[in-house]
Amino acid sequence: MPQTSNRIRGFGESVIRRTTRIANQYGAINLSQGFPDFDPPAEIIEAGIKAMKEGPHQYAVTWGSPDFRRALAAKQSRFMGIEIDPERNIVVTCGSTEAMMAAMLTVCNPGDKVVVFSPFYENYGADTILSGAEPIFVPLKPPAFNFDPSELEAAFAQGPKAIILCNPSNPSGKVFSRDELLTIARLAEKYDTFVITDEVYEHIVFAPHQHHYFAALPGMLERTISCSSLSKTYSITGWRLGYVIAPPAIIDGVKKVHDFLTVGAAAPLQAAAVTGLEFPDSYYAGLAEEYTQKRSLFLDWLNRSHLSYYQPQGAYYVMVDIGEFIDGTDFDDVYFSEWLIKSVGVAAVAGSSFFREPVKNYIRFHFAKKPETLNAAGERLLKIRELWQADHA
Repeated sequence: MPQTSNRIRGFGESVIRRTTRIANQYGAINLSQGFPDFDPPAEIIEAGIKAMKEGPHQYAVTWGSPDFRRALAAKQSRFMGIEIDPERNIVVTCGSTEAMMAAMLTVCNPGDKVVVFSPFYENYGADTILSGAEPIFVPLKPPAFNFDPSELEAAFAQGPKAIILCNPSNPSGKVFSRDELLTIARLAEKYDTFVITDEVYEHIVFAPHQHHYFAALPGMLERTISCSSLSKTYSITGWRLGYVIAPPAIIDGVKKVHDFLTVGAAAPLQAAAVTGLEFPDSYYAGLAEEYTQKRSLFLDWLNRSHLSYYQPQGAYYVMVDIGEFIDGTDFDDVYFSEWLIKSVGVAAVAGSSFFREPVKNYIRFHFAKKPETLNAAGERLLKIRELWQADHA
């Protein structure tokens, strides 16, 4: 029999999705895969019901329905502080996953290099492989997850075609400061590099930190490909509505890639989501406050459990250091995360799946859950040392 392609041998299955399957198998509280256990805003649900009853039910315009693009352009122009043309600057995709893949395929030729900060969301590694690119990893150093400017410039000096920037960051919860972003911008201009941003957590940022859109930095609009989605902002991860915002010359390429990848995102869901895109600014302030409260609640449980962690500045993830349990043993984070599911009843992602470096002492929780879910998980985590000692005496 002929062999399958070499490209699919370069990566395994998603560690995050695998962890969810194990959590479901053992009935654990799933704080691994980042989706809420609460409903979207009622107005969006009602709009969804209306769209299912009345349509549209056939293909939308391939790169997004006109109403959706107009609403998205108005909302993002307001927040990004740049003028976005719904006809020339937007492609609507099947989630930000497709947005990132379409961006990579648009700008990268096989053999091109792409800078990726580590730790990184696991899809970025697969994206580079599928697009035929070669990643250059630059470490974000725990516990603050800052980068060394000299190490970053050394990566740029290798002539990459693009850099991927996740801000706020999954998995670390880091929010890049304006000064850090300006350093990246200076290098992108110096070495003539595209910047592909993943900004799905743009509205989940914790004071005093602020999110700065890379495309809005001086001189960066023409080289930035902004990817995002509605998933986290409106708690509709299953609707798979993402988008790319970029200059017309790049968007023309993204349209071609998107057309032959997926044809288009779901038409009735685009129609319904316009309702969310037209929410007033108070909605986004309320979202940040809601997640601030969730963060405080979950971090309080981590404190009571005497677990060491990096306090997230944005997004809804927290990296917990499990070194005290596994240092000096033959156990690693993969073993620990599976033990946590089976013995404690709480699911977290093994941190090594996010690092290029041989880092084995982190797990990642998320706190996009109802207070009662976080409280239930916290109660179980209080027993973590007792259960570990019982199982590893």
